[in-house]
Amino acid sequence: MATLRQLEYLVTVVDTGSFTRAAELLHVTQPALSHQVRALETSLGGPLLERLPRTIRLTPLGRAVLPHARAALKDADRLRSAARRAAGLDGGELEVATVYSVSLGVLPPVLRAWRRRHPGVRIRLREFPHAERLQAAMAAGQADLAVGPTPQGWEGPVRDLGVEEFVVVLPADDPLATGASGAVALSALADRDWVHFATGNGLADLLDQACSKAGFQPKVAIRAEQTSAVPLLAAAGLGPALVPANIVPREFDGVALRLDPPLHRTLTAYTRTRPDPLTTAFAELLAQQACVLPRHLSARAARLPAPAEVSSEEPAS
Repeated sequence: MATLRQLEYLVTVVDTGSFTRAAELLHVTQPALSHQVRALETSLGGPLLERLPRTIRLTPLGRAVLPHARAALKDADRLRSAARRAAGLDGGELEVATVYSVSLGVLPPVLRAWRRRHPGVRIRLREFPHAERLQAAMAAGQADLAVGPTPQGWEGPVRDLGVEEFVVVLPADDPLATGASGAVALSALADRDWVHFATGNGLADLLDQACSKAGFQPKVAIRAEQTSAVPLLAAAGLGPALVPANIVPREFDGVALRLDPPLHRTLTAYTRTRPDPLTTAFAELLAQQACVLPRHLSARAARLPAPAEVSSEEPAS
């Protein structure tokens, strides 16, 4: 039966490409390391590594085993962290998964507040371009907590965090930006070339769906790989953009207009099973700190009037 220590030895040898360097990192003698790797090979039924004069290479069996060895070590780390949290220790690591836009707009103030309250708890952040990939990663056990749009058909605990509003970003000199209402209908932008998101980004689907509902298909001026670049490119005049209000930066030369009718989506925190106390504490802080409309944006009273009621239809991407 393979042990975690043997799997750790295998992974370290592969990552360093050398038994000598691996032994130094693991603080064991090279003969002891070699013995444990041979014992692992015996238990698994064949050689895992080919010893070459200047390096090592994985055998076909080794290539098949390595991903499972890494996963087992990761699960063991997560188990130890969960045990520390369950014991009430202010330490360990909390793995949080989210989508790109949430990591830009919602999480930074939450993580800052969390760091002040729990300086001994490390946060490992995993980001995904689409809510479906986030949900799949969470189902596969890649994080303790997911933060994103409401998951479809999720059987574990789900906690609503609030509703975020989407705005249209235009350059400050755009004719629509000077309107008295401070709001714009998507149909008024049907003839524009849009600053779009990269294919595979959930916000690309959201924009296409919103425009389709308004009766048109958005023409693409440019697709941005980085979600954070989209409002900046729109402010620079490359075309309108549709973004969550909370990702519009403070230093910003453009104008953000509410939609008429408004467009919202609910954000949630969800887990596979009942969360432990530390994960619950993070979710509670999220619910308290998550901002739908940042103060610096809402201060533009001429552009953003008081928030409207939540729309009954919320995009899922």
